[in-house]
Amino acid sequence: MTTAQGAVRGIRQGDTAAFRNIPYAAPPHGAGRFAPPQPHEPWDGVRDATVPGPNAPQSERKLGSVDMSPYFGTGWSRGEDYLTVNVWTPAAGGGDLPVMVFVHGGGFVAGSTRSALYDGSAFARDGVVLVTLNYRLGIAGFLDLPGAPANRGLLDVLAALHWVQENIAAFGGDPHNVTLFGQSAGATIVGGVLGTLEATGLFRRAIVQSGSGLGAFTTEQAARVTGAAAEFLGIEPHVDAFAEISDERLVEAAARLTGIDLHTETHRDPLIGLSPFSLVLDTQPAESVAVGLSSDIDLLVGTNTEEGNLYLVPVDKYATSTAGDVGDAAARSHPNPAQLIETYRRARPEASFGELRSAIMGDALFSAGSWALVDVHAAHSQSATYAYEFAWRSQALGGELGATHAVELPFVFDLAHLPQLHGPAALLGPDKPPADLAARVHETWVRFARTGDPGWDPYDTERRATMRIDAEWTQVDDPRSQERQVWN
Repeated sequence: MTTAQGAVRGIRQGDTAAFRNIPYAAPPHGAGRFAPPQPHEPWDGVRDATVPGPNAPQSERKLGSVDMSPYFGTGWSRGEDYLTVNVWTPAAGGGDLPVMVFVHGGGFVAGSTRSALYDGSAFARDGVVLVTLNYRLGIAGFLDLPGAPANRGLLDVLAALHWVQENIAAFGGDPHNVTLFGQSAGATIVGGVLGTLEATGLFRRAIVQSGSGLGAFTTEQAARVTGAAAEFLGIEPHVDAFAEISDERLVEAAARLTGIDLHTETHRDPLIGLSPFSLVLDTQPAESVAVGLSSDIDLLVGTNTEEGNLYLVPVDKYATSTAGDVGDAAARSHPNPAQLIETYRRARPEASFGELRSAIMGDALFSAGSWALVDVHAAHSQSATYAYEFAWRSQALGGELGATHAVELPFVFDLAHLPQLHGPAALLGPDKPPADLAARVHETWVRFARTGDPGWDPYDTERRATMRIDAEWTQVDDPRSQERQVWN
């Protein structure tokens, strides 16, 4: 296969072909770690694209007693040439196939194309060219530094989309039918791309899985993180000083920045203290979409029913939650915490403190920003808008993990059979999921990428039609209406 930078050699796997570690931008080293992505130099001969390459500098990430290694991967695989894509395509060739480009999650500090959950073989099997990408993380990717462009990780995603436009036809893909999709931090980045004028024409559809259209920090909030990072490193808060620091020290500093108070007179912390990194925008992605950016993009947005469980159950904070914990979660999340708690208690009269705490956290992180994004797109876009809620409950950790954050991913990639996802402390738990659930979820994502229609009624701001995905699929209108409205 020949790209604009040179030839690559992949590996055939049955009816599909995989190409790994293809550069879309130059290696970010030295001061270049804080610069916009630059074109990669052409190479002579044929580049080996049969094995995984390095990924962005990061520390190994764990979440208590649940095994999230298929999601986060095994940490930092060192090497500077990590701004790369993996491509899966049908081995039989052909052209004009739909293209899907995936942006991984990991709290803006972890994850990569090496993670087991992002194998694209099932997409290629079903006639899609699937692209996964690495982007800069942590301080290099998202710390707002004087003298450096903001949101460098998002700029990397834009560079990868330009690479797709230039090269994907060589892999059988149609550059005019590209779906950008992401999960968690990756989904928030997708929302940011939706609100970026420079992304015009780079993709046709988007899927936002458990992201937020309200998840960006203001420049004032980001400056607090920058100041804390500079203080830890003993340097001035300027790009010239950070350019002298090793990747190892930057990773160490990033791990020390959690817990910074980001509340200001006008804004709350959209990540409620769980990550010191996000997009840095004084206009939230949902607000940018509301003024007409991405009006020609078909959009599918959804969350999981019990997103917040992932941040409580594995660290033994769910069952031990108190009324005080619920109050603290509400105070971190909402300008009127008493009203918020009253609304959730009224909607869930039998709920435990753990359930209320999880619901408030999950909505603060994901649902409120997803509701905002899907509402403004439906109201202002000329294209179709769809919504889903993933409700299948994992029985991991004694049945408490539930329909938590990230649990939909194995179904989207049709990888629910992976052994490392099964067991009492694995993401999908000890029980087998419904036999056809992964096939149906995966087929729905493929159908949306191919046609712009996932198979249920479009979302509008009157009915708010939403597909509830479980062992049985049920379309409902305006689910959780009371709780949605309290975030407006």
